[in-house]
Amino acid sequence: MFNRTASTTKNILASAALLTLLTGCANASNTESTTKEPSLTDANIAAIVVGANNIDISAGKIALARSSNPKVKKFAQTMITDHTAVLNAAVKLVTRLGVTPVSNDLVAILSKQSQEHEAKLNTLSGAAFDKAYINHEVAYHEAVIGVIENQLIPGAHNQELKDTLISVLPAFKAHLKHCQMIESTL
Repeated sequence: MFNRTASTTKNILASAALLTLLTGCANASNTESTTKEPSLTDANIAAIVVGANNIDISAGKIALARSSNPKVKKFAQTMITDHTAVLNAAVKLVTRLGVTPVSNDLVAILSKQSQEHEAKLNTLSGAAFDKAYINHEVAYHEAVIGVIENQLIPGAHNQELKDTLISVLPAFKAHLKHCQMIESTL
């Protein structure tokens, strides 16, 4: 098993905090009972999907430019390709459904953390860059999978949106396994 650094642990804790925040946002109007449906709207879900995919595309582009490790570069290209396809499909779906993404606290936090992560990545090179990028990808995919499974799918009101979220979940799980495999070699 790969030994995580303090920085990686911080990233994982930040990702876990995202899950907690989303749970809190989804249930903010529901303090008396935990059995009600989450209060996320399809517009909130659309904003989360757009933001999360843009983050991974952007980090992948940085990895393509800064890494010299062929496995990391190949993974980064996969992230760009796959997350662009998911983003395009999601945008097409919400446009057809007439849903305009509505930002929320999670999207703002994701954006802020992404900017901080990208700033850090841009200061690194070589093995340090590869470790930071891949470690973050592991933590990020773990968090995103949890959010999709526990919040977005149950919170989606439109069946087509829910079906789209369900259909992309296996790809996100494959991404997680792929980056865990790379992480174990760094």
